[in-house]
Amino acid sequence: MAELLLELFSEEIPARMQAKAADDLKRLVEEGLKKAGLEWTRSEAFVTPRRLALVIDGLPEIPPEHHDEKKGPTVGAPEQAINGFLKSAGISSVDDCEIRDVKGKPTYFFVKVSRGPSTRDILLAHVNHVVREFPWQKSMRWGRTNMKWVRPLHSILFVFNGQSFSGFFADRGFGSLDLLPDRKANPELSVPIGHTTFGHRFLNPGPIAVTDFADYRAKLAAAHVLLCPSERRAEIVSQAEKLAEHAGYTLRPDEGLLQEVTGLVEWPVVLMGAIDDEFMDVPAEVLTTTMRVNQKYFTLLNADGSLAPKFIVVANQVAVDGGKAIQAGNERVLRARLSDAKFFWDQDLKTPLALRTAQLKDIVFHAKLGTVADKVSRIVALAEKLASSVGAHKADAIAAAQLCKADLVTGMVGEFPELQGVMGRYYALAGEESTAVADAIRDHYSPLGPNDLCPNAPVSVAVALADKIDTLVGFWTIDEKPTGSKDPFALRRAALGVIRLIIENKLRLKLLSVFDIALSAYPPNMPNEEHSVAYNAAKLKALNEGAEFSPRYYVASELLSFFADRLKVHLKTEGVRHDLIDAVFSLGGEDDLVRLLARVDALGALMGTDDGLNLLAAHKRATNILRIEEKKDGVSYLGVPDPALFALDEERALSAALASAGAEGQRLAGKELFADAMAALATLRAPLDAFFDAVMVNVDDQDVRKNRLKLLSQILTVTGDIADFSKIGG
Repeated sequence: MAELLLELFSEEIPARMQAKAADDLKRLVEEGLKKAGLEWTRSEAFVTPRRLALVIDGLPEIPPEHHDEKKGPTVGAPEQAINGFLKSAGISSVDDCEIRDVKGKPTYFFVKVSRGPSTRDILLAHVNHVVREFPWQKSMRWGRTNMKWVRPLHSILFVFNGQSFSGFFADRGFGSLDLLPDRKANPELSVPIGHTTFGHRFLNPGPIAVTDFADYRAKLAAAHVLLCPSERRAEIVSQAEKLAEHAGYTLRPDEGLLQEVTGLVEWPVVLMGAIDDEFMDVPAEVLTTTMRVNQKYFTLLNADGSLAPKFIVVANQVAVDGGKAIQAGNERVLRARLSDAKFFWDQDLKTPLALRTAQLKDIVFHAKLGTVADKVSRIVALAEKLASSVGAHKADAIAAAQLCKADLVTGMVGEFPELQGVMGRYYALAGEESTAVADAIRDHYSPLGPNDLCPNAPVSVAVALADKIDTLVGFWTIDEKPTGSKDPFALRRAALGVIRLIIENKLRLKLLSVFDIALSAYPPNMPNEEHSVAYNAAKLKALNEGAEFSPRYYVASELLSFFADRLKVHLKTEGVRHDLIDAVFSLGGEDDLVRLLARVDALGALMGTDDGLNLLAAHKRATNILRIEEKKDGVSYLGVPDPALFALDEERALSAALASAGAEGQRLAGKELFADAMAALATLRAPLDAFFDAVMVNVDDQDVRKNRLKLLSQILTVTGDIADFSKIGG
């Protein structure tokens, strides 16, 4: 078995593209191997800032034979048929054929054994395909070449079974790329292919000849290149933690920055620099953001968790002076960056946050939804209505809503948009706003994702809900909904944020009512007939049915359906079955998420018992019988059975049990004792088992038959008051 070693060596690959590029290289080559019918035992891709590498082990040195089989006529068939078969198979005599038995008749078969190109040639041809079709997010051309790659491609290392192809990957013009043994065509427009790679750009830039993957990896390490990203990552963490511990600090975790820096260096050397004391009174978030975003520096923490006056920088160089010049240079650059940040901080403090709200009129939120000032006025109105429902002080909720977007016009947020909300809190505190108001300004964007902390302070919750619900209602009103994978306004994230705020704070909100309040802030002509085909269809349906059509209720109900889908997504990550959510949502009118989840939990617990599964099976059996008989008779058997027509004790027992369980279930559900309501339904197991064991539904007596079908319909009615069992799988 043989090994393939492939490396594509180029200028620096952007760090954000590296992981996907390694996966794409592995995928593309493996797809080519599968298409060629080649098998392998192991494949692994690697990436550094200047190279994509792939090793595939266990490849056959010689491809397997291909057997193409062609069936011919039976032995003794007319000569014309046999000659036609021989001609089509490209042979001259039946002596070249096998004779096999087909349904008792001897039949000619011709098996052509062929072998395609060598494994090496197949792989070389596929390298051509990989370079031409590589799915870079962005690519470029360089010089006079038509070749495209993420950055200029310098060389290709190709070693198969210890041997290489020496030649060039040449641009023939007009996008035609070929593998050539020499540079006869356009010497300036070709990339060499061979057994040579290169070490670290500064420390060991010379060529390195390799024979296999083990040799390749070892020689790169000796040339100051750590090939594996996980090794570089571990080295960065190890060096940084040792430096921090020696200085009495701890390294602030930052997985995103660590991944990015790992993609910037081939030989990490970690150094520690100092932050000038004059900048330490600037908010820690500003310093951290400046260092992280602009300079790719890690921050350090004091023992009490506060920001330390030091930073960690990862160099791609072993300096002769131990890194002193590198450290000093980074401190000098950081000093300039932090001087700008301090200037914005000092200037912003001169104008109170409340005086900045007038400038929000100059920022368009959306062409159809007005300015940010318009949005703030809607948030204020909704936050005021929500305050009592979430336990917030109404005056604080109004104050926080009025100021929540004011920091958008500050110099600091203009420079660092990711600090919106954070800076608003600092400026609010500087303006002597209460802590509750300041925290709400910071928190109203949260939660931004599944891993983001969810606010729990009442004022923060009120403003966060108002902001997100106004956004959702607004975009639903103008029919700008997410479609497929497209969600340019992050409406799915906003809905998940509302769901988390409600669930994690156990808020008892009727969403349809909240949506209606939010909609009241929009002009009465929104939505209108221009916005949606679905809207027009719903309006026409209402008119045809003689029903009143409410545009606001239409938007609210459509938005509630969207929330149902988002709730399934949210609960799926927690292992909750989506069919149980459907079973509760299908009851209609359930827009209290806390109550809905209590129903779902109780239903899930019931479905985890034998009684629950038996009840589900009985429901499905009753549904199937009713569907068949109603279709056959052309009538509905939904109704109350006549006790006088019960002929068997099992009928009477089931009827009494259904009446008792139904009444008890409704009573308990009304008190939101859903577990007890489900337990009441579970008592139906014994009478249901007895009924289906002893009672024949489709008897000759039609009055008894119809009465028994009505009794079956009561199973659906009683269970349907608690959940729609038809939506439950299993």
